[in-house]
Amino acid sequence: MSDHRYRIGSDFLFKESDKPYQRVLRFLLIAAVTAFVLALVLYLVFSVAVNTDVEGRLKRENKMYEKLYPQLLPGQELLDDAISNLELKDGAIYRDVFNSSAPSVDPINTLTALNDTVLNTKLIAYASDKSDRMYEDMFKIENSFREALYKVASDNALIPPMFLPLKDISFTQLGASVGLKTNPVLKARVPHKGLDIIVPSGTPVYSSGEGTVTEVVKSNKGSGNTVTISHAGGYVTKYAHLSTMSVKRGQKVKARQKIGTVGMSGSSFAPHLHYEVSYMGQTVDPVNFIFASVSADEYANMFYMAANTEQSMD
Repeated sequence: MSDHRYRIGSDFLFKESDKPYQRVLRFLLIAAVTAFVLALVLYLVFSVAVNTDVEGRLKRENKMYEKLYPQLLPGQELLDDAISNLELKDGAIYRDVFNSSAPSVDPINTLTALNDTVLNTKLIAYASDKSDRMYEDMFKIENSFREALYKVASDNALIPPMFLPLKDISFTQLGASVGLKTNPVLKARVPHKGLDIIVPSGTPVYSSGEGTVTEVVKSNKGSGNTVTISHAGGYVTKYAHLSTMSVKRGQKVKARQKIGTVGMSGSSFAPHLHYEVSYMGQTVDPVNFIFASVSADEYANMFYMAANTEQSMD
């Protein structure tokens, strides 16, 4: 009969004949496994039951975004409509001013999505086709610009008043433009025939094009102190609510020549310039004639602000 004896220790059955280093290794292995399991359990409990400051902040932000998202959708739709209207306005401007079609400014608009599984041969054919079409679009744009520049450079070219009557302004300073707007005094929607540009009193006002001063009015009512300039081609510009006027009737003025300063004379809610443009006696939107003074991005923002501001300043 074997004289091997056994003892129970650490929930395992060890033989008395086991060597000491074997018992040590088993103990270390058990301790390591136990520590790992405990650490995993604690981590799971901590991650589920306890939120860090960053996690708490992110959860609060997510809840806020969930509330804001439905409110942003109408704004997105409104912006899409404004962009569509801007494209229509751009085409109309080129037809009226340059007698040519507006060039395409979005050559990647017709790009289709590519999948990673597309074969190399198909990818090369696709790229080649897109390259050919981009070259065609490039030539169309180049021809459009060449035609527009040729018309402008001709001796009998009639360039409308296309400069901003104020310098160094941003789209945030544009108010209501042409259309039915809420009058700040009458508190009712009435026709607004110009563009409101909100600047401090005393800001210099400049002629938006070369022309002749046809009217200088000093008044404390209505449009207040007003300068009217007649331009070639049947265009007329009007600058209202001025504080001072530095031109007289019959005077010839150059484009960007100072004609007065901003004020709030007449019926004005706050200091601003009320700027009007008419063509052959018909009121037109001044926003259509200021793109020569600003970048494309700034013009898009100005168009959006002018179209969506519902209350006029006069």
